[in-house]
Amino acid sequence: MPDAEDVRRTALSLPDTTEKIAWSMPTFRVAGKMFATLPEEETSIAVRCPKEERDELVLAEPGKFWIADHEAGFAWVRVRLAALEDGDELRDILADSWRQAAPPRLLDAYPELGLPRAG
Repeated sequence: MPDAEDVRRTALSLPDTTEKIAWSMPTFRVAGKMFATLPEEETSIAVRCPKEERDELVLAEPGKFWIADHEAGFAWVRVRLAALEDGDELRDILADSWRQAAPPRLLDAYPELGLPRAG
């Protein structure tokens, strides 16, 4: 089961990512744009996710994904770290969120981050 340190290490391994404390919690940003946070005493992450996909994820795996009330109007979803299978799943989720926030120059420079790993 991934923990907060795995989140931190994985997020910071993505290109041009920085960590910044905001709202009294760690947040991770690519080129200054937030793509992940560590709320709920670092037992979950919040990541960018298109609303249509987010709703499908929550319906399919409510034990893993949920929507915080104050984020319902935004394209974000929460993920329970204890429900993740392994570090690969964590990396795929963080990389997907990173792609949604990264500027085109980074997407072009790191095409290997363009699609989730198959499998």
